[in-house]
Amino acid sequence: MKIISWNIRAGGGTRAHHITQYLIAEQPDVIALCEFRGTSASVSIAQGLARAGYCYQRTTVDHANPALNSLLVASVYPLRRLSLTKAPDVAARWLALNVFAPRPFCLMALHVPNRSSGNKYEFLEAVSAVVSGWRGLPAVIVGDTNSGRISVDEESRAFNRIEDRWMASMDSSGWKDAFRWLYPDAREYTWYSPNGRNGFRLDQMFVHPKLVSTIQHFSHEWVGATDVRREEVSDHAALCLTLEDAR
Repeated sequence: MKIISWNIRAGGGTRAHHITQYLIAEQPDVIALCEFRGTSASVSIAQGLARAGYCYQRTTVDHANPALNSLLVASVYPLRRLSLTKAPDVAARWLALNVFAPRPFCLMALHVPNRSSGNKYEFLEAVSAVVSGWRGLPAVIVGDTNSGRISVDEESRAFNRIEDRWMASMDSSGWKDAFRWLYPDAREYTWYSPNGRNGFRLDQMFVHPKLVSTIQHFSHEWVGATDVRREEVSDHAALCLTLEDAR
């Protein structure tokens, strides 16, 4: 089972074709996109994926506000949306789905707001509530959390104690950060600041305790870039996770 999660930046824009090409070439089973929008560029990505076999799609786009950053999940397997009482109350940035693969699982895609939104910490607390009370299928939480561990996931100081504690709490609850599980001491980044070009690992995939032993591969992919500090297709790296024996 291969899952790709990617913040495609502002709906894709003129990069939409390259985004679609990359995703299809990688042949994942499930795709989760952050900063997907109801704009023509994003719609073209969804349509291109559908033609390539990702005919099961769910999105959080508000068609009354198509330029709003939202989520898209596209899959070769049927999807069913879940309504969770403790889920984050930001409709465009949270999408929980059961994926009816040969070994069914739950995918929770998210895009955590930044601090200036005023509701970032409330969002993180809601994710923690979902995790602590989870009784559903084995699950994977994927997306842009705008969070990381102090000093470990940053080239210059950016993360605060609240974000650091939240990351630590995910680990202590048994939901392992797939990258850290495989590479406990590695320093890689998924986004670089536009001015100082300092790196931060803002994007993660957290794997349910029952799936941790199946983690086979994880990588950060800078699509179309020869230098990760000079992005081409998106300002975020794509996250690629493979779980073994799940087909």
